Amino acid sequence: MAETTWLTQEAYDRLKGELHTLETDGRTEVVKRIEAARSEGDLRENGGYHAAREEQAKMEGRIAQLKALLTHAKVGEAPESSGQVAPGTVVTARVAGEPMVFLVGSREVAATTDLSVFSEKSPMGAAILGAAPGEERHYTAPNGREVKVKIDKVEPFTL
Repeated sequence: MAETTWLTQEAYDRLKGELHTLETDGRTEVVKRIEAARSEGDLRENGGYHAAREEQAKMEGRIAQLKALLTHAKVGEAPESSGQVAPGTVVTARVAGEPMVFLVGSREVAATTDLSVFSEKSPMGAAILGAAPGEERHYTAPNGREVKVKIDKVEPFTL
């Protein structure tokens, strides 16, 4: 079962536009490139053909990702903060002793803000979900190091 992702209306509209472009103009363009490369002859040694097919596969993957994301997205204002870290909250914290302010949510919202965005599925995001100001949590960074996060403040995200 897919998980719900919180998105601003702006992020949702931008992603919906990207999906439409990929499904229409993007597919048409890549098919034209594949046909042009196919007409050049032997496909086993045709770099243009293989590059176009790889591009097509990446594009179809992005289309599938966008469809899943948009189908299960919760669109609108960030939920009212219960004082705990949740998707759609701006967190002020000390991460490994360094002060940071960031948004917990989908990376797709990143284009709508100057804040750093950490997914609730990332190691840090998962570790701090549900934490309240004053709480300390730990997570293991990709390099294997244990990182301490102390939550100072939690607020709802606003544009």
